[in-house]
Amino acid sequence: MSAPDRLYTRLVTRVDPAETALPRDVQQDVPRNGLRLVAANTFQSSGDQMVSASTVLPWLFHVIGVPAALVGLLVPIRESGSMLPQAFLTPLVVRVRRRKWVFVTGAGVQAASVAVMAAIAALGHGTAAGVGILAALVMFSLGRCLCSIASKDVQGRTIPSGERGQIIGLATSAAGLVAVTLGLAIRLVGGHDIDAGQIAILLAAGAVMWTLSAAVYAQIKEPAGEGRSEKSGKDDSSGSGGEGGEGASGSWFADAARLFREDPTFRKFISVRGLLLVSSLSPPFIVSMSVAAGTHALTGLGGFILASGVASLIGGRIFGRMADRSSRLLMARAASAASLVAIALVVVVLAVPGFDGGSAAGTAVFVGSYFLLTLLHSGVRVGRKTYVVDVAEGDTRTAYVAVGNTSMGIILLLVGGISSALALIGVQWALVFLAVMGLIGAASALTMPDVSRGR
Repeated sequence: MSAPDRLYTRLVTRVDPAETALPRDVQQDVPRNGLRLVAANTFQSSGDQMVSASTVLPWLFHVIGVPAALVGLLVPIRESGSMLPQAFLTPLVVRVRRRKWVFVTGAGVQAASVAVMAAIAALGHGTAAGVGILAALVMFSLGRCLCSIASKDVQGRTIPSGERGQIIGLATSAAGLVAVTLGLAIRLVGGHDIDAGQIAILLAAGAVMWTLSAAVYAQIKEPAGEGRSEKSGKDDSSGSGGEGGEGASGSWFADAARLFREDPTFRKFISVRGLLLVSSLSPPFIVSMSVAAGTHALTGLGGFILASGVASLIGGRIFGRMADRSSRLLMARAASAASLVAIALVVVVLAVPGFDGGSAAGTAVFVGSYFLLTLLHSGVRVGRKTYVVDVAEGDTRTAYVAVGNTSMGIILLLVGGISSALALIGVQWALVFLAVMGLIGAASALTMPDVSRGR
């Protein structure tokens, strides 16, 4: 047994090759491909941390004097920009027989975009610099869009069901270690006193991370799959997979509408995913509550990166194994727990006599709640990613990912708008709204088809 085989076997609980649907020639490459996927996704997550639209870029905007009105555009562009175009881009992606090259292209676009941001951070100032960074962020999001569409297909073609959740979990844990290291480094170099030059260096390092991710991903041995021709819209390869490839209309909107109309499993998945936003949208509100309450300990650019990093480091491995047993149950349990954490925080803040958010006990409540929600979000995220890889094959999986993410871009804008409006009345109401959604979503997740191996 080679060194990669031994290492992969130590990290991942293997599935009997006779029980998998992967061809025999693909099976022999699983250990090396698995390690490459973990490494590439770790570089990708490291780049994400270094160009975070919720921490690093707002800090940069403040330092270089960008108007506050532009700060509010960062997260919507980053999140929705990487999701909304996916259904539109799917007809282009399904013509590519080896989807790893779509990922490599997307990673290259992101590396170039972050390099532009680094140059602007080093040389620019004011509104013009802010507009330039937003334009680069648009391109970054489009690159991220390509990576998101392609990554599920590549994993589905190269890793057997029963091991995919563990791969995602390992990458999540590795990303958590990077976030912890990054958070500590930022606090050591000054925390609140980081200047534009230092952030430019951080962004340049992010561009390097994306370049490394592309280089590693290019080494994955992916079997040739379906490659639909532009004229016929049909599968023109002899590769395996390809369910859902025929009958495509060539119109992404028509294909998306047909998927919603004819596929009840897809409709259920999207409705559940839309309801399980409590763990992803609640943490910023907790930060807002803590600042308003006068909490200072463990805050700053590095503090919350540390908390999220520790959560990912702990949760990735645990949730990866749970997802391979039942990704459906993992989503339900993690969302239920996240909802209860949010409700418990509201109760403590509003109902506990003498609660002082600026005290040591208050700090522990806010930071602990943020940590738990981030930890549980890792569970929801790993479960959701594993489910969509396991539930479909070939072009059907591509459509699930692309149309699903486009739909989620719209849902994120709607739910984010409602929760933000409620936060104007009181942040607590936004948390309650998201928690109720999460509980409904958890109950609905239990009615989804169970597609995991159940080991």
